[in-house]
Amino acid sequence: MKNMKKLILFFAIIITFSGINVLGTIRNYEVFAEELTSGVQSVGAGSSHSIVLKNNGTVWTWGGNADGQLGDGTTTQSIEPVQVTDLADVKAVSAGYSYSMALKNDGTVWTWGANDYGQLGDGTTINRSEPVQVTGLSNVKAIGLHIFHSIALKNDGTVWTWGRNHYGQLGDGTNTPRREPVQVTGLVDVKAVSAGHYHCMALKNDGTVWTWGANDYGQLGDGTNTPRSEPVQVTGLVDVKAVSAGQYHCMVLKNDGTVWTWGENYYGQLGDGTNIYRSKPVQVTVLTDAKAISAGYYHSMVLKNDGTVWNWGLNNCAQLGDGTFTHRREPVQVTGLVDVKAINAGGYHSIVLKNDGTVWNWGDNKYGELGNGTIRFSSIPIQVFSHH
Repeated sequence: MKNMKKLILFFAIIITFSGINVLGTIRNYEVFAEELTSGVQSVGAGSSHSIVLKNNGTVWTWGGNADGQLGDGTTTQSIEPVQVTDLADVKAVSAGYSYSMALKNDGTVWTWGANDYGQLGDGTTINRSEPVQVTGLSNVKAIGLHIFHSIALKNDGTVWTWGRNHYGQLGDGTNTPRREPVQVTGLVDVKAVSAGHYHCMALKNDGTVWTWGANDYGQLGDGTNTPRSEPVQVTGLVDVKAVSAGQYHCMVLKNDGTVWTWGENYYGQLGDGTNIYRSKPVQVTVLTDAKAISAGYYHSMVLKNDGTVWNWGLNNCAQLGDGTFTHRREPVQVTGLVDVKAINAGGYHSIVLKNDGTVWNWGDNKYGELGNGTIRFSSIPIQVFSHH
């Protein structure tokens, strides 16, 4: 009898790693024939899940779902795309650590998933498996989130935040957590925002960059390691057109196509050829002609004007997409990937949207976050599938 139990367990393990979980934690396991090619306009990667926005305003997710971050009314993991419940007319999406966010065309913001610190912004700390509206927030044009806090940019150039605040990452001059949005102190004329692990970034219309929150790795870029509960200007940085905050590092793209980074650099995620932490911006080595950036947990992504994608940093789950598990201190090209128009770096996986509307991703897949009907990782880009 003991040998029979061992044999059953052995086959259960084999089946699980083939993409079929006999315990029922993965809902979908058939082979999918129809490719997700119709009308995708933006993509996002979280810690263990992925999100896409289609041209028809609907939102689709896949991967881990323990806290309801897929937004389909369940907490069941999915290895193929599922539609977010009762959500339409969306113009932007973002995925974080166990929760998700959407911006609708009417300027309202909707969230779902984990809510331990009020990061959903609905005035509670209750997890949600379906979208809820962020309280008292309207006229929004851009959104961001990371692990336990969220950020929104309004059309009037003001910035609003909510969630955890123990390092001052909400930027309101306090360390008080907020379950509803509060305005970032003294920050106006902003055109882009991004949320990191315990810090935030804002890009102003004059091309300067401002940061606040934790600063133990120099991630605020002001030449110190002092945490800030109100915005400070990044040292010596001008003419910036895009910003992206990672776990403990930051990236910016300048108008001349160069990329600059600062903060933690243990895995080479700053891309300057070293493992030296930086409290002021340094230029990414041998990289020019960039048109988009994205900072993941411990890796970084760039989309060049020629449609190729370049990554560097941690590669323990093959999130760099170069066919290896080798960490990189300088940019390497993602294998066989061209004609890309949008990128997003997640926790341990990466996702891109091509000009033909197809979605491709690579890296970790233990929760089905690659959306290809399996739970097998990939060290090179694979296409997301759906039969919807």
